[in-house]
Amino acid sequence: MAHVEDRWEKQADGGVRVRTDRYGKGDRWRARYFDPNGRERARTFARKADAERFLAGVEADKSRGLYVDPAAGRITLQEYATSWQAAQVHRRTTAAAFDSHLRNHILPLLGHRPMGAITRSEIQGWVKSRSDVLAPTTTTLVYSVLRMIFRAAVADRVLAISPCERITLPKAPPREVTPLPAEAVAGLAAAVPERYRALLICAAGTGLRQGEVLGLRRDRVDFLRRTLTVDGQLILMPGAPPYLAPPKTTASYRTVPLADVVLDALAAHVAAVPAALTPDARGRSVELMFSDDHGRPIGRTWFHRTVWRPAVLAAGLPAGSHFHELRHFYASLLIDGGESVKVVQARLGHATADETLNTYAHLWPDTEERSRAAVDAGLGRSLAASQPREGQARRSGD
Repeated sequence: MAHVEDRWEKQADGGVRVRTDRYGKGDRWRARYFDPNGRERARTFARKADAERFLAGVEADKSRGLYVDPAAGRITLQEYATSWQAAQVHRRTTAAAFDSHLRNHILPLLGHRPMGAITRSEIQGWVKSRSDVLAPTTTTLVYSVLRMIFRAAVADRVLAISPCERITLPKAPPREVTPLPAEAVAGLAAAVPERYRALLICAAGTGLRQGEVLGLRRDRVDFLRRTLTVDGQLILMPGAPPYLAPPKTTASYRTVPLADVVLDALAAHVAAVPAALTPDARGRSVELMFSDDHGRPIGRTWFHRTVWRPAVLAAGLPAGSHFHELRHFYASLLIDGGESVKVVQARLGHATADETLNTYAHLWPDTEERSRAAVDAGLGRSLAASQPREGQARRSGD
């Protein structure tokens, strides 16, 4: 049974309590209790009231299933992170990214520390140190891994609370997407070798992400219905053969209508260039639409260095132009064509309309004259129709 006792009183023969010469000194009050596993625990206090308050809190936590073993927090962050990492169900790319964040930014600075001793201020200082060497977005990504680990520790009753609360993160400067002009995209398509021309036209005319374009299967293009189905992306990991993996998110599964310019480019490509073979998620060999000079699946790094960067320079674009800008170009075409937010969201495979608006809201037309015309068209016409005619007004006044 849980109780509070005086440490400096001893039981003498005959059941008499005897006070030692240390009675009344230091942490004289001991709170003794049994944890949920039946093990006896104790903690000492200078005041009896503090010991009783602690014991009451322990009993309340036990009854609510919130008890945390005080010794559990002594495990180091590295020890817990290792077991946590091994239990996660992640894609290989996500697991590799988490492992990189842990090895390079989290464990070297915090791994040796007992989890129960790490404070919120220490986490804030760590975030500051990372923001000095990493971009704001990368700092936030690395921090999110650390926060997940501490949240798991709270769920596992290793800690009572997480120190990753009320942490101030660096903010990335606002940046508006400026789509490439159509002439620039045409220049890129003209600058790449003929083998990769259809790849660029497909990306610019469908808005597929780079991994989705490189992982496009030939049987996912329906020339009769003029559509393209996105249900995979090409993944290349160091030291491993390329393979097809599920798309980035559930919303990334989608069917995209194909314009004639894209259909014509793909049809010519299929007729001229053999398919590349790669295993799908079940290990079956499938045909990819695009392949490199040797007929193999196209690696992103190789493509950027050998195909994309020379084309950017030849087209006179800034050296830092990214392949992702073709996706922005496609979005701008849809917006210029009068498509709604929901349509653009669906075509791009965004999870929410907020994601679409946060990226492209500034591209939708919004002028004062359009606002005035909308009010006149709706309210003005209704008011005019409801006014009495001139003859009726005279008769009512007679």
